[in-house]
Amino acid sequence: MESQNQDRLYLVTGASGYVGGRLVRVLLEDKKRVRVFVRDAQKIKGHAWADGVEICEGTATNGEDLARALEGVHTAYYLLHSINVATDFESVEAQMARTFADRAEAAGVKQIVYLGGIANDENRSRHLLSRMNTGIELASTSVPVLELRAGIIIGSGSASFEMLRHLTHRLPIMTTPKWVSNRTQPIAIRDVLYYLRSVANLKQPVNRICDIGGPEVMSYAAMMQEFSKLSGLRKRIIIQVPVLTPKLSSLWIGFVTPVPTSLARPLVESLISEVVADPRKSINDLIPSPAEGLLTVSQAIQLALTRTEENSVSTRWSDAAFPTAPWQKAQSDPDWAGELTLKDHREITTDVPAKYIWEQIEGIGGEHGWFGSGWLWYLRGLVDRMVGGVGLRRGRRDPNHLRVGDSLDFWRVEGLTPEKHLRLYAEMILPGKAWLEFHLEEIDGKTVLTQDALFAPRGLGGQIYWYLVSPFHFFIFPTMCRNIVKAARKSHTSR
Repeated sequence: MESQNQDRLYLVTGASGYVGGRLVRVLLEDKKRVRVFVRDAQKIKGHAWADGVEICEGTATNGEDLARALEGVHTAYYLLHSINVATDFESVEAQMARTFADRAEAAGVKQIVYLGGIANDENRSRHLLSRMNTGIELASTSVPVLELRAGIIIGSGSASFEMLRHLTHRLPIMTTPKWVSNRTQPIAIRDVLYYLRSVANLKQPVNRICDIGGPEVMSYAAMMQEFSKLSGLRKRIIIQVPVLTPKLSSLWIGFVTPVPTSLARPLVESLISEVVADPRKSINDLIPSPAEGLLTVSQAIQLALTRTEENSVSTRWSDAAFPTAPWQKAQSDPDWAGELTLKDHREITTDVPAKYIWEQIEGIGGEHGWFGSGWLWYLRGLVDRMVGGVGLRRGRRDPNHLRVGDSLDFWRVEGLTPEKHLRLYAEMILPGKAWLEFHLEEIDGKTVLTQDALFAPRGLGGQIYWYLVSPFHFFIFPTMCRNIVKAARKSHTSR
């Protein structure tokens, strides 16, 4: 039976996301044949597993794309959602799931595996209701669906963990809504992956709903206190007030933490309900708990902290693109692009070897900053967050190395050739599309660094915006270029 399992083809949707990226890795560790379905193949090229999988590019709303992706597949992991993509995400998610199920049935898929959310409270949020309806749509055909419902997922880089970490670190005294006392049953990302990878070895398809949770039930307030203890912080003073609605809570979280308001809102709304696994939906008879046991909340937090401190975060919540405007939902050029591209061009020739300059370029942003004019970058990030953008607080996955698809403050890595080229795409709120590019070239024994800020304006308003901010460019971009070379020279001479 093991050899039969090894011949199976597994499809992972959402492979560029937080859970999907990690699931691909563990399936490959188990010697599985894996195909990934992604919108942009370039976005996953930086993953260590990229060369070990089949890549199918397309969108989940296109039936023909799905048919190609599902051809010959035994088990399909459905890890897609539309949060942050549309205000009517319920209908979008339902349509995506329905199309996926229909195409899976036509392709002869034997098993669909869906990761949803625990929803056993009548006071369910829009987010949890949409997750439930997605499961219903996926199960609307003859293809068996195993729906795994999880609560708060604790892991390095998860949105829930980042929200918990930054709230606790930054607020020794906090006023909170009543929902912080609601019961929840967190689960470590390690254990979520354990269940997902174990499904791949089931002998027969399964059609059922299973709740998965860690071994402890506690309140969100207790989780914050546990985090503060493990982080060496003083016990947090938590004052509960009745006036903080989910909207106000998510606005506050969006201001204090790197998690944007639009993503914080469904997380907060989910906490209004008690998120506790239903023992009647136990998975234990199907997949026993891991031999070493499920991680406790303390163990899960400690493991996530260790991974973060060691800079070994393989995927983050921000790996999924954050749409900033209707015309910025995709990184490909818009229909109106090409008519006008505005540019700020800088160039420096130096005797510093290219590899030292590249180290500085690749380390840009996050805690390292943007090589000068820090207050202007901070101001731009603050303005972006005030109008609903991501701001600068996303930081970086790794402090020194980048890969295509990484989020970098309010940029995303769109192109990267080591020691030669870095292209960043802006995910801030803008009346157009913007890029920041760095090129390195060796000419006659010298290194030529070129730095280009490019902007494709959306109509007259976009052009006006460019000329209004141009005075700030005279402070930001020349300083950045000079300081990159200055830092590289210092690094070179110190070695």
